[in-house]
Amino acid sequence: MNNPARWLAITIAATVLGLAGWNWRLWWPGAAAPPPPAAASGPVAAVPQVPPPTAAASQPVIRHPIGAASAPPLPEPAPSTIATALAALFGNEALATLVRSEGFVANLVATVDNLGREKAPARLWPLVPPAGRFGTRGGEGGEAIAPENFARYARHLAALEKIDAGRLVALYKRLYPQFQQAYEDLGYPGRHFNDRVVEVIDLLLATPEPNGPIAVRQPPIQGPIRPERPWLLYEFADPAWQALPAGQQLLLRMGPDNERRVKAKLRELRRRLAP
Repeated sequence: MNNPARWLAITIAATVLGLAGWNWRLWWPGAAAPPPPAAASGPVAAVPQVPPPTAAASQPVIRHPIGAASAPPLPEPAPSTIATALAALFGNEALATLVRSEGFVANLVATVDNLGREKAPARLWPLVPPAGRFGTRGGEGGEAIAPENFARYARHLAALEKIDAGRLVALYKRLYPQFQQAYEDLGYPGRHFNDRVVEVIDLLLATPEPNGPIAVRQPPIQGPIRPERPWLLYEFADPAWQALPAGQQLLLRMGPDNERRVKAKLRELRRRLAP
């Protein structure tokens, strides 16, 4: 089960989410940010957004097989072990400010799976969202994401591009059995997490690339309570973009240049993962 390339893809998928980590409840400069979600006391158990496989699917076809494990699975690593390994990859400063090491294995697996679905809940993100407040810019055609907003992702992109592949491979060899087990614990017994990783990478690579401002709008609000500035709700103005899976929407929100940089890394990993 220890194919090193899989850990590379898993980490990049998580970094993608961290790079684009903000939802449509956005606030303007000068306003107090809404309170963060309550912190979990331990690893968060995610519930899959689709029904678990049926008995008829108990023997699925493995599209991207992984080799047999060369050693018995290791016990679940302690949080301190995970933190030490992540610090070796990202550096101590990035670990302290960008990475959520507690519950990392379970949250990372759930997040990778959710990137291909309608929503990727923020409480499961393995990386901290970018700092700063989201901003828009008005125009004749309505509001669009302000170009200055894309600079918020600079530190995450720098961390992504500095990851040492050799250390990544070594860490993957140690932790892959836990990733596979966490995926089965989500409700996919007998399914291979590696197949899901490849699916999500391919989906991210297929994300549209905008050739102009990214238009957003306030969605229709049903009910008597309507948000007002400085706290507004936004969605993509293009209905086709608004219907995209969570991972593709997150890449679009990062801005065209950032999206291309992430895709370049994903293509490199895809070649290693499933040539």
